[in-house]
Amino acid sequence: MASEEEIRQAFREQIVAGQILGSPFTARLGKLMLEHLDRSTEVGRRILSWEGDPGTRGDLVPTRLAGALHALIIDGKDDRLKAAYPPNEVSDDVLWTAIASAFETHEAFILERLNFAPQTNEVRRSSGLLAGFLTIADLFRRPLILSEFGASMGLNLNWDRYHHDLGGLLWGDPSSPVWLKPDWQGPPPPDVEITVTDRAGCDLNPLDPNSPQDSLRLLSYIWADQVDRVERTRAALQIARQHPAIVEKGDALAWLRDKRLKVLVSGTVHVVYHSIAWQYLPPEARASGEAILAEAGSRATEDAPLARLQMEMDDDPNSAALSLQIWPTGETRELGRIDPHGRWVRWKGWQT
Repeated sequence: MASEEEIRQAFREQIVAGQILGSPFTARLGKLMLEHLDRSTEVGRRILSWEGDPGTRGDLVPTRLAGALHALIIDGKDDRLKAAYPPNEVSDDVLWTAIASAFETHEAFILERLNFAPQTNEVRRSSGLLAGFLTIADLFRRPLILSEFGASMGLNLNWDRYHHDLGGLLWGDPSSPVWLKPDWQGPPPPDVEITVTDRAGCDLNPLDPNSPQDSLRLLSYIWADQVDRVERTRAALQIARQHPAIVEKGDALAWLRDKRLKVLVSGTVHVVYHSIAWQYLPPEARASGEAILAEAGSRATEDAPLARLQMEMDDDPNSAALSLQIWPTGETRELGRIDPHGRWVRWKGWQT
């Protein structure tokens, strides 16, 4: 069981994340939990007796709790809580009283929601990924086969159905309801055409865009004061219903090993990609995943190359690394840095 100090540290991490990622309300929630959360309710007892790792690289307990409360508002289940949430401005006492009331009134719902790992499937990450896909298309001049590890609802499998502005490079569908324009620093990525011949993803708990319950779950994990993210995700859900992506349920490492990477197809480049997903694997699973990719890379040829595009956190808490590894050479480059929510990109590209 986690110590109470470890659990409180998770809420301190929530405060910092809210400050860094532009959500003052999320930071405020973290402060209120540090000040008031105790064992007087079943919800408080559950959180303060958490069995696993409560932090941002583990079970994300504060995000689970924030998502449960936000779901009550999106689904219209708690008017008192809604009146205390953004865009309304209330005192900390009023907000905490509404939260404490929700702990009692919706105890069963909140406890049930605490069982699930958060999923946001942030679509703004697609712009950084697109820059990587453009780099891969420029390097290999072949159609792409896409395999996304930890694909959630598959919203980032539809990256080519969004409209992007990458440092002045306009790419994608100008009629798309999803427009993405990150703050871009550096040269634009290569301006090349991309053909996708096959795309699929895998997730331990894939969400279905056609399920109202799954859509609510996805939206609830978006921070309550970030209305633009909610609206953008709703638009991406609309596209996902029109263009359903295949996201299989299961162990994504086994899916890569036994299915997707079993044969590398001549005349294509197979791209394995993942964004803020690899970090949640335990160390032994990450080692296994690296071995699976290395083995597939050993079978790559100039006519059937393999690429791994990743957007993952490292030692810098303010940004994620965008990196690319290609086979048969095995070369790896950091293409740039990206805000964890895709708000900005600092692009370097594949420099030789």
